[in-house]
Amino acid sequence: MSEKLTKALEFANYRSTLNNQRAILKARVESLLSYSIDGGTFTIDPGLISFVKTLSDSGLETTVLLDIYKNPIQVEVAEFLDEILSRYTEATNDYYVEYSKLSKARSVKTLLDIDND
Repeated sequence: MSEKLTKALEFANYRSTLNNQRAILKARVESLLSYSIDGGTFTIDPGLISFVKTLSDSGLETTVLLDIYKNPIQVEVAEFLDEILSRYTEATNDYYVEYSKLSKARSVKTLLDIDND
């Protein structure tokens, strides 16, 4: 096989592996940003955090929120805010660290060894 073809195949394999590893990382972060409480499931995002923070700032102690399935779930505002903020911060920080490792990896072997660190 010619050297150019070999390098092209290696690069294609690298890009494919990189895209797969990024997709796995995104799926893992999405699962970390799913929060279940009292039979309801919420997707933690900046919009939810901002809304709950506004409720907290207005002095509400408890409120009813609609989960991802539009089910009404009663929550303690301060506790809920603390939990979702903590989970969001932790998940996005982990995402940043792992994504940075993927961005610096320059070979398929390095990409695949990242999870073993």
